[in-house]
Amino acid sequence: MKMETPNTTPWSEIKDEVYGTTGSTRRDRLDRDFKSFKVGLMLREAREQKQMTQDQLGKIIDKKRSFISRIENDSSNMTLKTLYDIVEKGLGGKIKIQIEF
Repeated sequence: MKMETPNTTPWSEIKDEVYGTTGSTRRDRLDRDFKSFKVGLMLREAREQKQMTQDQLGKIIDKKRSFISRIENDSSNMTLKTLYDIVEKGLGGKIKIQIEF
C-alpha cells in the first residue's frame, strides 16, 4: 500500500509569498535579522561548550550578564568590537568575516 504524502509548501516559497522575493526590502530585512539571530545562537553554543555562565563571560569582557543575555537572544545591536571581545577575549576563539558581492 502506497502512503501519500500531504501537500507541503517549501519554506522558500512561503518566504517569497509572505516577505517578498530576495532583493525586496522586507525580505532582505528578514534575512538580515535571521543571520543576526544565528550569530546569537552560535555565541550561546560556544559559551556553553566552554562551560561558562553568562556572568563569567561578562566579567571577562567587562559587561553585565544581562548584556550577554541580550546578545545571545538578539545580536542585532552588537558592534564588531563587542563580537571580537566575546569570541576572542572571552571565549578564546577566532572570527572569520567574509564579504560577498
